[in-house]
Amino acid sequence: MKATVTLEENVHFTGVADSGHVVHMDGPPEFGGENRGTRPMEMMLLGLGGCTSFDVVDILRKGRQDITACEAEIQAERAEIEPKVFTKIHIHFKISGRGINPRKVERAIDLTAEKYCSASIMLTRGGVAVTHDFELHELT
Repeated sequence: MKATVTLEENVHFTGVADSGHVVHMDGPPEFGGENRGTRPMEMMLLGLGGCTSFDVVDILRKGRQDITACEAEIQAERAEIEPKVFTKIHIHFKISGRGINPRKVERAIDLTAEKYCSASIMLTRGGVAVTHDFELHELT
């Protein structure tokens, strides 16, 4: 896997990885940013959310769960001093569907956290406390 990040102007960067999709990143206004893209640390949270959500959905679908929606709300805390690394991250899943088994959801989340989501595992091995919970929305 490869990626390239290019300075466009001020502190606005574009990034392109193997998939060819372009993402925009920008710094905060106090560092010359103009709010033209996601902050780099926000991008890390989005990557974590995408990685773990992908796995949860995949596991549930393979387990024949009729899910129609999955949303991951992610809250993070950062260290007060440089480097301002993440210290705690909590992921709250909102899963909608019909007849979803809560134990299967819990198992899917455990599997993604412990075995499949490389982003989550990399962060926890680096000392970040990553926690999860979920709520189910039954559709009729």
